[in-house]
Amino acid sequence: MAQHTNKLAKAAEGCAKLSALALAVSLAFSAQANEEAAPDKQKIETIIVSGTAGGRGVRKVDAAFAVTNLDATKIERLAPKSTAELFKAVPGVWVETSGGESGANVFVRGFPGGGDAPFLTLSLEGVPVYPAPTLSFLENSSIFRLDDTISGMEGLRGGPNPVVSNGQPGLTTNFSLKRGYEETEGSFKYTTSDYGLNRVDAVLSGELAEDLFFMVGGYVKRSPGIRDAGFTSEKGNQLTINITKEFDNGEFNVFTRQTDDRGAWYLPTPLNVDGVDGGFTQIGTKNRYAEVFAGEYNQVVDFDLGEGRGWNGSVSGGSLKLELGNDWELVDRFGLTKGDANTYGLVPDGSAVALSSVADNGSNAMGAVTQTQYSGDTMVQAYGRWVVLKEIEAFVNDLAVSKDFDSLSSSYGVYTATTSANDWWSLGNTAYHVVEQGGEMLDGIACNTDVAGCSWNYDINSVGDATTLAFYTTQKYYFSDALTFDLGLRSEQHEVEYSVDEGLDGTTDKYVDYDERKTSWTIGGDYKFSSNQGMFLRMNKGYKMPYFDDFRDNFGTYQSGESLIKEVTQAELGYKFMGESTDLYATLFTNEVKGDTFVRRPGEPAEILTNEAIGVELDFNYNHESGFSVNLNATLQDTEITESPANEGNEAQRQPKWQLRMTPSYEFEVSGMFASVYGTLSAVDDRWGNNENTVVLEGYEKVDIGATLEPVENIKLQLSVDNLTDEEGITEGDPRNADAPNGRYIMPRSVKLSVAYMF
Repeated sequence: MAQHTNKLAKAAEGCAKLSALALAVSLAFSAQANEEAAPDKQKIETIIVSGTAGGRGVRKVDAAFAVTNLDATKIERLAPKSTAELFKAVPGVWVETSGGESGANVFVRGFPGGGDAPFLTLSLEGVPVYPAPTLSFLENSSIFRLDDTISGMEGLRGGPNPVVSNGQPGLTTNFSLKRGYEETEGSFKYTTSDYGLNRVDAVLSGELAEDLFFMVGGYVKRSPGIRDAGFTSEKGNQLTINITKEFDNGEFNVFTRQTDDRGAWYLPTPLNVDGVDGGFTQIGTKNRYAEVFAGEYNQVVDFDLGEGRGWNGSVSGGSLKLELGNDWELVDRFGLTKGDANTYGLVPDGSAVALSSVADNGSNAMGAVTQTQYSGDTMVQAYGRWVVLKEIEAFVNDLAVSKDFDSLSSSYGVYTATTSANDWWSLGNTAYHVVEQGGEMLDGIACNTDVAGCSWNYDINSVGDATTLAFYTTQKYYFSDALTFDLGLRSEQHEVEYSVDEGLDGTTDKYVDYDERKTSWTIGGDYKFSSNQGMFLRMNKGYKMPYFDDFRDNFGTYQSGESLIKEVTQAELGYKFMGESTDLYATLFTNEVKGDTFVRRPGEPAEILTNEAIGVELDFNYNHESGFSVNLNATLQDTEITESPANEGNEAQRQPKWQLRMTPSYEFEVSGMFASVYGTLSAVDDRWGNNENTVVLEGYEKVDIGATLEPVENIKLQLSVDNLTDEEGITEGDPRNADAPNGRYIMPRSVKLSVAYMF
């Protein structure tokens, strides 16, 4: 405990230094901002809907919590290769997107985790796209694709999160769709790249009838992937329709987003083999088709592993907003998500080794496809041919009524959700392959043709349904124009029914009938030093309710009477400033997560632990009238596993002590043409690859650059270079075997060029 106290003291000292720096920067720029402000030049207010009952909205400068907002221009300049990669722009968040467009790992403020995104909720128009933050082989960002129909994103950490919406105690990211207005507008954009990408985006919006507006848009794309698989490994299309009807006292909005998009699943690669770098991928034309031997009776099924990971389904919903008179307001938001989120891939099992050490004859073996004779010094690795078929569905409704009194703003809401997942898995099916791009399987190794394979198999068929009913209230009291106090309460009933057939023998091996209730709360205060700066203090307590995989992976614990609920307690102290040209948010946070579970590989026992963290987040924006602007976001944190059977006193795995992202840009005119140049420098500290703190993942720096040019009216060119120096940073080791010398590289250097016509 003394060790932890020292760590916290050092972290607090570092946080204090960073907070002092943030305050100094703010004061320096605030004077300049006040001088620049003119009576006839008013800054457009930023309105935040995340963290408010029913999405009523609050001015960002009035929000007593830490929230980051990105508009369409910022998103365009960041040029994220996936939805999850955009979250890197949110302080306090560590994101690993080296697995491809789907299947990211997202960590929040030192919360524990071994992968996926257990403390992330992704919402569209204020509605969670899937109430379960993470299931095995599925996290929220995997079923959401960015395109030109998105107008912006908000990222809320902690704050009122445990009380509103689905009660997520960690990070809620809320995306907004573009809407139509009286004038018809549109854009058409073609994008290509140095890795063979062909993509077309289009958006059209306008007025259908009086007070009836529309927006329709989407994309079509094809490519062999940033890590070239030798075939069209990335393909997708998406169509979004957004309709809004305005009334004298409100509006009604409906939207639907139909997506069919998937790409190769990039997995950890051997770090002990020459020639394997950030462009390497296991999948290729010689191994994409595979036989999977599933279940007790060794059912043989053929699959195309080149399908990778993706989403074929729809996210639909809408909202009704009405002003009822006498300062009463009603907001109802609803959403339906339905589709398939399947996973196919070649998963490494252990280290790469010389062929002679595993060949039946002790010297060589023949390729199963090309009949090539490979010598004994050829490096080979066991790959599991994994297949996960996942059909999901969810319906969400969030109804809130609010009323403003003289000094009190009251809101009352009811949140309901039904969530289901039907799974069929075949994991294992391991066979040795040549370690080369798309390396083929080998004959002459007994277990390669044995239905049992070279390692374990884990096969399941499961079906699960969960229902959530929550009542919540938020109350905000205005002591004065400068001082406010708010309180939020949430009572949630969570029920799960879940059946599992392990081994695919037609019998139910595990059955769950679960029913629990928990009450979450948040309390906060906000004080303004002036109209554009202030500070806030907040505490909250919330819960991550268990879903299907929590029970399957912890079935013995559940049978012993444990509830499997993760309890999260947080505190925040923040400073905020919004001037004419400068925005600054600095937030000191501390948290404790009890009852977290970590499963290294499906079917293995879970480790239950308690985690503590303390840190500071910095979110700084400066925009000068000359055209120069810069964004800086930084996180400094210290974590400790405080309760664990074997790892007490260690740091949380996979999360850096510090990370920094700086994005400068400059807008200018040249020969009558409008242009901009911009870039992003990212730097991260070393991380531990496991809870045992025996595997070090070295820190790295990454540089991205870009430029736009508008040569004539309505035409825009954009060039983006990701990972300019081709840095080979490692995001994670081998999550299934920490001692194996495998790891995921960040994406290699890539160049994109787009041409857009806007009207």
